[in-house]
Amino acid sequence: MESIPYAELSRRLHERLLAQRIPLEATFEVSRRCPLACQHCYNNLPMNDHAARRRELSLDEYRRIFDEIAEAGTLWVLFTGGEIFARRDFLDIYTEARRRGFIITLFTNGTLLTPRIADYLAEWRPFAIEITLYGHTRETYERLTRVPGSYDRCHQGIRLLLERRLPLKLKTVGTTITRDEIFAMRDFAESLGVPFKFDSMINPRVDCSQSPLEVRLTPEEVVELDLRDPRRMTAWRDLNDRYRTAAVAPYVSNTVYDCGGGVGSFAVNPYGEMSICVLSQVDTYDLRQGSFREGWEQFLRRVRLQTRTRPAKCTSCEIRLMCTSCAAVNELENGDKEAAVDFFCRTNHLRAYLLGLDLKPNPLCEYRPGSERYEDIQASVAALRARAQELGVELTFQSRRALPVLQARPVVAEPTP
Repeated sequence: MESIPYAELSRRLHERLLAQRIPLEATFEVSRRCPLACQHCYNNLPMNDHAARRRELSLDEYRRIFDEIAEAGTLWVLFTGGEIFARRDFLDIYTEARRRGFIITLFTNGTLLTPRIADYLAEWRPFAIEITLYGHTRETYERLTRVPGSYDRCHQGIRLLLERRLPLKLKTVGTTITRDEIFAMRDFAESLGVPFKFDSMINPRVDCSQSPLEVRLTPEEVVELDLRDPRRMTAWRDLNDRYRTAAVAPYVSNTVYDCGGGVGSFAVNPYGEMSICVLSQVDTYDLRQGSFREGWEQFLRRVRLQTRTRPAKCTSCEIRLMCTSCAAVNELENGDKEAAVDFFCRTNHLRAYLLGLDLKPNPLCEYRPGSERYEDIQASVAALRARAQELGVELTFQSRRALPVLQARPVVAEPTP
């Protein structure tokens, strides 16, 4: 029998099955209630929001949905929130998913973990558990979460999982509050022997409130964090090669959505509404009123095939593959799926210029040669290069070739009449 690494298995499955539009990956927000009140969060509600609890899917509804997605070919399941353990019956939901053979990842803040929960997870192990840190020090952590005592509860949860040798990963989000402690959190994770990652891409709330943006870093600050971690810069340098070989790579097309959402993945919110991803809250299908197959084959297919109504700079952008923006983010921040968010565009261009990529003029893009903000962004790039020199970071990317421009190609079949 052939033995292959997990990453290779995943790549092969994606390559073989995405062309058939099999819904391989599911994300379930089991609750938007959370014991924390983080300033940057896009979807948290108070734990005592009884109206929200009453709307959440029942265990029987999860059983029916799990049966349907298993039949459709779903293999990977991510449970997230809010906080997953805000639901007292979460382990029952988890068990139902385990019984169907899904490969399960859990996102949690760790503050509601107990010895009983940790023991259960040790017996019925998930594929991965990711805990988000909100600061290295108690002061920073609880300044962002706005809940006294949350720091100690999080670290207790980490200890419970480590004691049981569960597959733990730690991560954080770069904000104006946490940025000075990101690398201390990284060192803490490494001292525990667990992987660590961070992201600084903050979105508005799913109700379109812009309040999380109050703690969002500037694009220049986001890229400076990259410079402060040589491994991260190496990862950006290698992004081109990774995307060229990844089966789930974004692709350039004339559709509004150009990610893998609705092609090989989907999301279900706590109230049974299915969408392309957790950030997409306008185009939803009610799984309480219809089957998963109907929602996937008909509704999400139509959503995924929405075409752009006007020329957009993103469609011809050769560094689009590096960008973390998308139609759902555009909708949350600009109220328009086709209107790119400047924060993401500027951040992506700063990285590209630091990597030495040769970007062609684009009359629709203000950051390209000859455009109105080109000189401005070049001044920022120069400042970042000077900062890199101060940090002792060697930028040796000038000789690397530019990112390839992928040709538009159909991804899903035409909608059925």
